[in-house]
Amino acid sequence: MKKYLRYLLFIVLIALVSVGIWSFMVYCEGEEPAIILDQDINMIGQKTTLVVTCIDRKSGLRNVSIDISQDGKKHTLSSLNLPQRGINKETLTIDVFPEELKLHDGAATVGISVTDYSLRKNTTVKAFEVIIDTIPPRISPAGFSNYINPGGSCVTVYSLSEEVSRSGVQVNNNFFPSYPETTTDGIRHISYFAIPMDTTKEKLKISLLAEDNAGNISLYPVSFHIRNKKFRRDRMNISQRFLEMKIPEFQQRYKDLRETTLLEAFSRINSEMRAHNLRTIETICKDTRPEQLWKETFLRMKNAANMATFGDRRTYYHDGREISKSVHMGVDLASTRNAPVEASNRGIVDFTEYLGIYGNTIIIDHGMGIFSLYGHLSSIRVEKGQAVRKGAMIGRTGNTGMAGGDHLHFSMIAGGKFVNPLEWWDPHWIKDNITIKLASP
Repeated sequence: MKKYLRYLLFIVLIALVSVGIWSFMVYCEGEEPAIILDQDINMIGQKTTLVVTCIDRKSGLRNVSIDISQDGKKHTLSSLNLPQRGINKETLTIDVFPEELKLHDGAATVGISVTDYSLRKNTTVKAFEVIIDTIPPRISPAGFSNYINPGGSCVTVYSLSEEVSRSGVQVNNNFFPSYPETTTDGIRHISYFAIPMDTTKEKLKISLLAEDNAGNISLYPVSFHIRNKKFRRDRMNISQRFLEMKIPEFQQRYKDLRETTLLEAFSRINSEMRAHNLRTIETICKDTRPEQLWKETFLRMKNAANMATFGDRRTYYHDGREISKSVHMGVDLASTRNAPVEASNRGIVDFTEYLGIYGNTIIIDHGMGIFSLYGHLSSIRVEKGQAVRKGAMIGRTGNTGMAGGDHLHFSMIAGGKFVNPLEWWDPHWIKDNITIKLASP
């Protein structure tokens, strides 16, 4: 009996010791909380958003305090007390307005303190030295008049009072970045931008935009004169013969079209695939050389007739029934079969693949967001990354993609948006709208 009691006492003692050890490890753990910032804190602008994540994987978070200090005065930005153990992660988003806190431009310190629920009250404290800068950059435009066409291109030149994290032209909801260029008078910014085809003076808003490293934003309205422009409307009759000739090319390449009828496949190609191709082109054209590679007027294909123009509004019919619509984003040029295609200007080849409705396609980067596109080719004679001179042969015309006959589809692109190639073929337009602006000091 005594032996049994001793054994039971031993078991109880072991259990008590185990519980004690477990309690000590849980309630007296010594791991400090972690503080994670979603970005480096080094500058505070007119409005700066701080996102702070606090983590304690053991006892959980007890309280979090975030403040900013300047000239010996501390201002509380956020103070959070958690009601119970076990909350392991909290993310705080704090908007800092220096003017409301009566902070002046200059040095300040952001402090973050986090304590956990351990009996030891483990605490992590971090301090970040910051510069408060509430003055937005000053934008000084060159002051030229801007005569623009719907669907056309434009360039603007301006200087800034300081280095910035982002600058360019805001056209309605589209942003076109600028590219800095060093001159004898300092650094100027050049931005090419596109004008929407369906715009009017009342609908169009154009502003220069600059954002400094503290997040301060300046906007400067751009004055412009917009011309009237009407685009053609075409009725396109899609025959059964055309479907039988073209759709198998796509069905061979794209598995999801193989189980559809020829007419259903055409509708999907002309809508879904066309939209996907557009997104692909916009992505390609985001990566551009920061310097201008082209010179003077862009070349138009030799001895070629215009078969379709930029901005044509097309409505497609089959057996008298409307089946689809599209907008033509380039100029179709027809010459002899397998005619040579030349680079319209100097640049770097950025794309040489089959691209949906455009078939075999070449895209050339001419720098600062200006690109040219060559579609429906029968053959491609250049490689991605290759530098090409103006007039160099890059391929031959064909009827790959959504083409009913042998021709070249030629497009110009500014900042990822299609623009009217006729402007870039016109030496007077180049001189009056680009050369004069870029030649100014």
